[in-house]
Amino acid sequence: MKYYLIAGEASGDLHGANLMKALKQEDLEAEFRFYGGDKMSKEGGTLIKHYGEMAFMGFTEVLMNLSTILRNMKACKADVLTYQPDALILIDFPGFNLKIAEFAKQKGIKVCYYISPKVWAWNQKRVLKIKRDVDKLFCILPFEVDFFKRWGMDVDYVGNPLLDEIAQFHPNRAFKKLYGLDDKPIVALLPGSRKQEIDRLLPPMLEMVPLFKDYTFVIAAAPTFGESYYNNFIGEGRVKLVFDQTYDLLGEAHSAIVASGTATLETALFHVPQVVVYKGGKITIAIARLLIKIRFISLVNLIMDRKVVAELIQEECNQHTIAQHLKSISTGPNRETMLDDYKSLSAIMGKPGASLRTAKLIVTFLKAHPFT
Repeated sequence: MKYYLIAGEASGDLHGANLMKALKQEDLEAEFRFYGGDKMSKEGGTLIKHYGEMAFMGFTEVLMNLSTILRNMKACKADVLTYQPDALILIDFPGFNLKIAEFAKQKGIKVCYYISPKVWAWNQKRVLKIKRDVDKLFCILPFEVDFFKRWGMDVDYVGNPLLDEIAQFHPNRAFKKLYGLDDKPIVALLPGSRKQEIDRLLPPMLEMVPLFKDYTFVIAAAPTFGESYYNNFIGEGRVKLVFDQTYDLLGEAHSAIVASGTATLETALFHVPQVVVYKGGKITIAIARLLIKIRFISLVNLIMDRKVVAELIQEECNQHTIAQHLKSISTGPNRETMLDDYKSLSAIMGKPGASLRTAKLIVTFLKAHPFT
């Protein structure tokens, strides 16, 4: 069968690649066409546009790049229609993907949504559009199932694909030697994969370096940016760069400062105590505070439904506050409490296999409802 996948961010590329791998196990004739990235490209098929050209963060950034987004959307719709897939598989990225879902549904194309949109965070009435336009919805967070049920939707909880990726991870035993890392404890800096968030978050992260002389700071750098880009921030500082080896870094890290997003959950699943940070444009934050109705921004706290990790947002994301929280989880009872909470989190998340479970459900659904 023919599958058209759309992932608009680094995490979507990762999960899309694992899903493609699983689909090839379930469907020996699987063909792929996709919006995604390097990891999906390695699984075969045809890459139409790289996510690096599509990811815009925040309300104001979206408005400033609206013409580009609309061009991408128009091109994507035309390409989907020409390809006529057996299924359109949308991976997170709701601002873009929900529009494509509406279009595909109108054209009679089956729509599967993997990693359901976080409509529980704000504007919950968007659920009605999902209910109308999406044929199969796959959730990866335990609390989402009850949320969608309250709106009359029958959804599938497939587990979290991060567990798949972590289960497949084989640490590089020469990692520290390769990057010239000494025996000092490592603080991993994960400033995100999009330029806007790196520009805002990496400077206050790097302000920590002089305050923690007994630690080594290492940046998990996004592969879409070059070394020179990061060196503009680092200067002559004693900070190392690691490209595309985030799991090796987390495997060796003593603690971490992490941009709010999927990386907070990855860090927790590696049992690395962390401080979560977030900064947006002033207008974006003002709008978000009016619209967003959730208690937490990090996946760790959302899943646990209580404060496990500190969340330093906007004004609190500064040298003094980050240093205070980083110090509190370096040693002592706060660190031990967080590690115990991580054990509970791992138990809630369950076992690996989300990608294969999703692939099986998609293929079974398509065989029962073939494209006509």
